[in-house]
Amino acid sequence: MRYITSPLSRHACYGLAISLLLPFASSSHAADTTVKKSTSGICHDSNSASYQRTKNFTPYNSLSACLESGGRLPKGAKAPATSSAADSGSYQRHHFGHGWQDFDKDCQNARMETLIAQSVGQVHFKDAKQCQVVSGRWNSAYSGKVIYRASDIDIDHVVPLKWAWEHGANHWTLDKRKTFANDPKNLVSVEASLNRQKGAKGLDEWLPPKNQCQYIPRFMGIVKAYNLTLTPRETKQYQALLERCKNTSK
Repeated sequence: MRYITSPLSRHACYGLAISLLLPFASSSHAADTTVKKSTSGICHDSNSASYQRTKNFTPYNSLSACLESGGRLPKGAKAPATSSAADSGSYQRHHFGHGWQDFDKDCQNARMETLIAQSVGQVHFKDAKQCQVVSGRWNSAYSGKVIYRASDIDIDHVVPLKWAWEHGANHWTLDKRKTFANDPKNLVSVEASLNRQKGAKGLDEWLPPKNQCQYIPRFMGIVKAYNLTLTPRETKQYQALLERCKNTSK
């Protein structure tokens, strides 16, 4: 018995051969685009000199995803460029830890420690364990209003977490973001209404009703301490605000 191959069959065979080869080509391309987080926590993309040598790793779809997981860049590598819109859309509160931290394990988290530190009168606790503050005397840093009940107070981040995320914190390790979110220098006791009004706004979009010339340099000091990046427009506007305060104090 003879088997006759028609032109159509030859094309079909050729197509089958190509289709069989494509998965190998795709997997090769995928391997090159996979970002590898090494066992030492370094994120290597295909541009890294150590990419091929890194055999034990956790795979990620992008360099940003690897960095967000707590990884870090190789020495000398530049952080990936991301747009403000993309960063804004990807921000989540848990990127800075789940709620207030209790780093020293004394049962008082960062909120409670801030309330204790910033009360200008004796504080009262829920019980003898002294873990939860219920009352004291606080002068709002944003309005000067006197507040007595801890439940009426919001602890505001001078430099908002979402704002920080959009200005470079998206490239930090999780530990650094937790430190930032609980840093006493970045925390103030204020009434809830002003905290809500402020939201995630920078200096060009919101200033407190009072104590603006204490708020502005404090905001800028935190930006500098954490190496957050301002846009050229923000740099110009924020510097003008600082100069205005300097001239006012003369």
